[in-house]
Amino acid sequence: MKNHYHLILSERIEGGLSLFLRKLNVGYANYFNERYSRIGTLFQGRTKKILMEHQAHFLYILHYVHLNPLDYLSGAQKWRERSKSSIKTARGALEYLNTYRWSSYLDYIGQTNFPSILSTSLFTDSPTRYEHELQEYLRNTELGNLDLSINRLE
Repeated sequence: MKNHYHLILSERIEGGLSLFLRKLNVGYANYFNERYSRIGTLFQGRTKKILMEHQAHFLYILHYVHLNPLDYLSGAQKWRERSKSSIKTARGALEYLNTYRWSSYLDYIGQTNFPSILSTSLFTDSPTRYEHELQEYLRNTELGNLDLSINRLE
């Protein structure tokens, strides 16, 4: 994404997520500032952490993260809204996602993209099954049958 990123993380030790995110953000900001000869903060605001307490939220979040690149697909910028016009075709959306390298979506459908830094086993044991689930999700969106607002799950 151009102005943010999403990570789905599971904490192994207490306080580990906060430490990891601080190191990641500070490290990247230092690298970016040095590379582009700039100073100051790079990120706006604080890191937003959301605890997934409900099963529905847990099941939805992976689709939400993988569909975020649709913000840059012409005609699909309002994919989060319930509208028949937000996603013209599930096929077109999937074709776009298959070309978007900066996502773990490809790894989740069995195409090696970032194998050394992520594990897909928390959500799925079958790339084919996940790909089918996302296709169905997009088809329902295409038909206007789903409200993709994350706030609905709370």
